[in-house]
Amino acid sequence: MIRFTSTEKTPEQQPLSEIDFQRLKSDIHEQLVESLDLSLVARIDDERMRANVRSLSEEVIQSHRPKIAKDLHPRLLEELQDEVFGLGPLEPLMQDPTISDILVNHAHEVYLERHGRLEKSDIVFADDAHLIRIIQRVVAKVGRRIDEVSPMVDARLQDGSRVNAVVPPLALNGPKLSIRRFGVEHLQLENLLGNGTITQPMIDFLQAAVQGRVSFMISGGTGAGKTTLLNALSKSIPDDERIVTIEDSAELLLQHAHVVGMETRPANSEGTGAVTPRDLVRNSLRMRPDRILVGEVRGPEALDMLQAMNTGHEGSLTTIHANDAVDALHRLEMMVAMTGFELPIGVIRRYVASGIRIIVHVARLKGGVRRVMRIAEIAGTESGEYQLNDIFRFEHQGLDENGVARGRFVATGYRPKCVDRFLESGVEIDTNIFQANA
Repeated sequence: MIRFTSTEKTPEQQPLSEIDFQRLKSDIHEQLVESLDLSLVARIDDERMRANVRSLSEEVIQSHRPKIAKDLHPRLLEELQDEVFGLGPLEPLMQDPTISDILVNHAHEVYLERHGRLEKSDIVFADDAHLIRIIQRVVAKVGRRIDEVSPMVDARLQDGSRVNAVVPPLALNGPKLSIRRFGVEHLQLENLLGNGTITQPMIDFLQAAVQGRVSFMISGGTGAGKTTLLNALSKSIPDDERIVTIEDSAELLLQHAHVVGMETRPANSEGTGAVTPRDLVRNSLRMRPDRILVGEVRGPEALDMLQAMNTGHEGSLTTIHANDAVDALHRLEMMVAMTGFELPIGVIRRYVASGIRIIVHVARLKGGVRRVMRIAEIAGTESGEYQLNDIFRFEHQGLDENGVARGRFVATGYRPKCVDRFLESGVEIDTNIFQANA
């Protein structure tokens, strides 16, 4: 039976608070699970299982009818389904396509990001045990575990959403859950053009670079739109080419017919069985790729990626976390150094400059807007330093009346050397797009 605290009153006397409602639902859910014939789960389909759970839920709710307001019955029925099959209180947020991040700080505090802005939601869990139960259900679906022995986990939901969870003793003041959502629809370059992320001349140049097999790297911070831009540009890759993708957590939704995807694997509970990005980059070279796309370069796989770019896999693409284009190159150097090879910095820089020709930096600005801040060409090295020449850039012009960043895109007037590569590859481009803005 459900036990109520001494503060419990009938709905007619005092409406339930959201936390009390979640506690009530959690108690009913526990009783519901105890009543289920778990031996049937493996023998019936999902639709029949949901029908059985709904029928049993109605019986459990009716048995407590004097203590549950009638107007709460429909909501209880719906949310008990979410408790059994979904993410509990978070399920409505997962159905909202405008939400990009769900951030659970503790059982009674949930934030979400919508249209680039953080806002506090009215979603709460009954208690820490309720939140941990939802977290454990998420990670169990992908064959992972989370407990005091393994208190951190990265996982991926069926819809591609990326999940990170931390529980006590590492998490203070309750379990933490972060869900980064990715749209199931392919975002087109036209969409980025329409929302002001990029301009048509910049699109023309980047499409020509992709078609002309010029390797480039997209840099930016978390949530800046690196993966979104890479997905959109993939449509420009010729259909007769084979792409191999390598990711820590699969996020790419490439708009291409011939894509072979691979994903890293963490070590098991015994500390063995890990497959690193470097392992996958090396293996990809045996898979007859025309292009290799590393979802995000983070470590020693950078050297193997550069070797591929320098030895017949031109036109490969990657992303990197960085504050600006120069920082991206320095981070890449550091990653090459992580391989353990004691290479002189001048050698590393020449290797980087010969493998990667274009740096595209994107950023999320005030008000949540995303902009391509800079497109620059690495023209080589001189005196051991990169020759980094801006082709296009975004110039800040303060904030508007709504606190949203504003500015303008400009062409610098620099004609990139890689245009000659475009012409050799039969890719035409109007060089007037490089003329400096008035």
